[in-house]
Amino acid sequence: MEKNLIVRGAPQEFECKVGAWQELGGHLERRDIRRVLVVHGGVSWDKARRFFPALAGVNVIFEQYRGVCSFEERDRVSAIAEAGDVDAIIGVGGGKVADLAKAIAVHLAMPVIILPTLAATCAAWTPLSVMYDARGEMLQYDVFARSNALVLLDPEVILDSPIELMIAGIGDTLAKWYEADVIISQLAERSVEIDISLYTAKLCRDILLESSAAALQAMRDGKLSEAFVKAVETNIMVGGMVGGFGDDYGRTSGAHSIHDALTVLDETHHILHGNKVAYGVFVQLMIEKRQDEIVKLTPFYQELGLPTCLRDMGLDGLSDEALERVAERATAADETIHLMPGEITARTVLNAMRELEILMEEVRVR
Repeated sequence: MEKNLIVRGAPQEFECKVGAWQELGGHLERRDIRRVLVVHGGVSWDKARRFFPALAGVNVIFEQYRGVCSFEERDRVSAIAEAGDVDAIIGVGGGKVADLAKAIAVHLAMPVIILPTLAATCAAWTPLSVMYDARGEMLQYDVFARSNALVLLDPEVILDSPIELMIAGIGDTLAKWYEADVIISQLAERSVEIDISLYTAKLCRDILLESSAAALQAMRDGKLSEAFVKAVETNIMVGGMVGGFGDDYGRTSGAHSIHDALTVLDETHHILHGNKVAYGVFVQLMIEKRQDEIVKLTPFYQELGLPTCLRDMGLDGLSDEALERVAERATAADETIHLMPGEITARTVLNAMRELEILMEEVRVR
């Protein structure tokens, strides 16, 4: 199995501490950046703007994105950046805002700075953007040749974010272990880069299984804790390092293919990315015939509120035709599910999805 392996391990600079955003001005000054476009969300910006610093001596243009990271939105905001003759793009928000900011910066060949308001994905860390169409169907992900210039992570900002998005981030990051392990375990020999990828994938699993419950309690209490900061850094930093060092060996396999496939159904567009990925982990494990691992993970999923099956996402009423569409899309020729061992067909996925519903019904009865 010969796959691409280029190390994109980290942003040029990363800082995690309370008050990290307040140092943005100094970071811009030493980079000689004097004109910036700040791309931000809506609801997230309403909560996070109080943390955003006054930038003396910097000309700032603010632009709210329109809810999707698409090529059309990239081009729309790029035109605003060009008209403003800016030196850099700053993304303030969640994963889609970060991905959009990165796509704009690469399109315009300028640096990008990310100030995450959520710990729902590793998007702040990684030099790639997941692109969607206007409907919300995932089209592709583009990996970039330039790293993010700077990531400033303030745990207090994340503490004030919606807890359901943190939970989804945990689901997305837990998948790093299962998706990387199923690929890397097929290799007869491993390079140092791949060893680092596998180690960080395992670290994602171990830290989150140990710290997630306490981290979520910290959010409910509104008090920073070591467990909370660990979980946040795992979702953003450690999760990003898996694909950063492993590239195609450590990025995605079965679980994300299931996520991508679910996006073809309008009924799934309201379901958070990480929740669809978490469900995808269980489908992947069914394909691997690892029901024992599903049973072992189920209490953790249930404690956090992650979906274990279609029923948990309110999708148990999907028609056979809809399920077949998902299975077909999950096994499209370019999907990473084919990095798993053996031949995986649409029938394989369809059977796994149906068998998972039966298994989870049995688990509930126990």
